[in-house]
Amino acid sequence: MAAEISSSDYIAHHLTNWTFGYLPGEGWKVAHTAEEAGRMGFNAIHLDTMLWSFGLGIIFCALFWFVAKRATAGVPGKLQSAIEMIVEFVDTNVRDSYNGTSKLIAPLALTIFVWIFLMNLMDLMPIDYIPVLAQKIGAAMGHDPHHVYFKIVSTTDPNATLGMSFSVFFLIIGYSIKEKGIGGFISELTMHPFSASNPIAKILLFPVNLILELVTLIAKPVSLGLRLFGNMYAGELVFVLIALLPFWIQWALSVPWAIFHILIITLQAFIFMMLTIIYLSLASQTEH
Repeated sequence: MAAEISSSDYIAHHLTNWTFGYLPGEGWKVAHTAEEAGRMGFNAIHLDTMLWSFGLGIIFCALFWFVAKRATAGVPGKLQSAIEMIVEFVDTNVRDSYNGTSKLIAPLALTIFVWIFLMNLMDLMPIDYIPVLAQKIGAAMGHDPHHVYFKIVSTTDPNATLGMSFSVFFLIIGYSIKEKGIGGFISELTMHPFSASNPIAKILLFPVNLILELVTLIAKPVSLGLRLFGNMYAGELVFVLIALLPFWIQWALSVPWAIFHILIITLQAFIFMMLTIIYLSLASQTEH
């Protein structure tokens, strides 16, 4: 595929999503170019991101359900042992990091870790296999193959990573209100980090505290989502650049990078999970 088009077009093609949205003057359609996808703006959805994220989520749930239904008390099989190790690993981190009791935190942490890990794992697929297959299917349906876009790594799409991080953000607000009440949540935003016993000083510090706390609060989901997106996007871009090199160099570089990337894939899933646990633990604290 890389030999058929210029290097810049090859890179742009691999980093463009399969986009469906409203194009002014043409109505609802699938974007044929990156420029059309950009013009759709907010009125667009990345079909490949939705397909892979939901598909891998279903695989995750089906796999864990399958193992749970067939779990034995005796000597477990390899698959059951692997699943039990993952569950125990997540449960240990929740117990060590979450100060409180909640039936939601452990299942949420497990879902985040495994789901993000599976989405990240798609980055180890050969860079051209599935996109080229999508092009062939598109050509068989009468479409220009160069206008068929199909990304398989959902976490290289900021819509996916920020969607997950803002879901965590709403849980943070929900846990804060649940544990502290609306009044306590508002007080937390307006009485910290600066406090005073004088009523006039409290009024003067009110807007300063509110601005600082809102910035801190909003920075949590933004940094959470952009960190995951940035690391995975950079890794994907390296694979794309390696694919532009001569074949013998590709293997010399792609294999070491893939081995190293396994650490990144796992680490990014772990960081997202741990920060979620910590943020929800802080939101549940009522000491102040």
